[in-house]
Amino acid sequence: MEALREPSFRESVDLMFNRAVSVMDLPPGLEEKIRVCNATYTVRFGVRLRGRIQTFTGYRSVHSEHMEPVKGGIRYAISVNQDEVEALAALMTYKCALVETPFGGSKGGLCIDPREYDEHELELITRRFAYELAKRDLINPAQNVPAPDMGTGEREMAWIADQYRRMNTTDINANACVTGKPIHAGGIQGRVEATGRGVQYALREFFRHPEDVAESGLGGKLDGKRAVVQGLGNVGYHAARFLSEEDGVIVTAIVERDGALIDDNGLDVEAVRNWIASHGGVKGYPGASYVANGSVVLEKECDILIPAALEGVISMNNAERIAAPLIIEAANGPITAGADEILRRKGTVIIPDLYANAGGVTVSYFEWVKNLNHIRFGRMQRRQEEARHQLLVDELERLDRYLGDSWSMTPRFKERYLRGADELELVRSGLDDTMRAAYQSMHEIWRERDDITDLRTAAYVVAIQRVALSYRAKGL
Repeated sequence: MEALREPSFRESVDLMFNRAVSVMDLPPGLEEKIRVCNATYTVRFGVRLRGRIQTFTGYRSVHSEHMEPVKGGIRYAISVNQDEVEALAALMTYKCALVETPFGGSKGGLCIDPREYDEHELELITRRFAYELAKRDLINPAQNVPAPDMGTGEREMAWIADQYRRMNTTDINANACVTGKPIHAGGIQGRVEATGRGVQYALREFFRHPEDVAESGLGGKLDGKRAVVQGLGNVGYHAARFLSEEDGVIVTAIVERDGALIDDNGLDVEAVRNWIASHGGVKGYPGASYVANGSVVLEKECDILIPAALEGVISMNNAERIAAPLIIEAANGPITAGADEILRRKGTVIIPDLYANAGGVTVSYFEWVKNLNHIRFGRMQRRQEEARHQLLVDELERLDRYLGDSWSMTPRFKERYLRGADELELVRSGLDDTMRAAYQSMHEIWRERDDITDLRTAAYVVAIQRVALSYRAKGL
């Protein structure tokens, strides 16, 4: 008997796509048009570093142009390859469609370990990569808009934006060529936290649907649930911090590259993050049990498992031993197609990546709109809101004086009510609304159709339907 082979990341995305279209009625040929990647550009360029020319290989893949510009991050990692970039680009197409951001899907990557280079060297490499992409319109506010991903952040996005601006000196919308920029360089409040905040909002929305929560065997509210977090990078840190500080979730374990920490009473996420920043890993952290083989901690009993690092960490090798009844995919593709099959058979509820980590692209959309509008959110209406609120507060204070001790305003009501929404509050409001609406669209299909038995298939069906409608509107 032939041994079962673990699907690659690219194969996993295709298998999940195929599962969704098998319960849909797409016109002949349209299924294939949506599935295939439109184009992938491979670039090899040289940069003079340390007295010699070093050659680097990078990719930019465009999966679907049913809407433009196309959108997707650029990651820096040694593991970057064409198949991975194309799979991530496909996920971006479905993710954008699901949360109704008007972008097609794209992704980029550079085969590099950023830790091996100093800041100046990374800037030279990033600018040259940006130049190679921009001169082919693979960075352009109207055609292709990158963002941060694994190994990149605000700093790299600022370099890319500046490089594009140098090449397009008369483009008034040059700042919109990339998102995830620093605040002082055309960025938006709340972008750094966005993906982790989106994970929090996704879990909140899930727990607003008791019948969905019941599918996982979990009862009650989010408050008090025990969570294991794998990966305390930008996404995992913000998700774990917000859930523990604002929703009462107890983070009982954190898995990192060099091992895992366990404390059933709850870990201090901020303290662990600071320890990692100072020591390069979790080993030696005081006040918690250390496990050298972090992967086994994914199998620890908990209510919610949050994989927030690399793809493929839950595979056919360990899926049977995963104890969490609810998994939320904060990373892209952390569960392989083979593992997904095993987990669904066990009754595990999975909140899928194309929904769960869509906070990043949602707030990137807000940043892109801000750059095109050339004005920050809240600037026009904030003080007007405060003035209108002041009218109501003045009336309440007059009533307060008239009624005396028999009635008074709640402490801090005046202060909180008078404050008009700033950019961060508006961004969080828009993200919360987006995550709620997207979940409800998945929930309706999951609950209404007998042939859709899980949230991932429901998410793909919603996304593919929207992409198909866009293509049909174009006359395909």
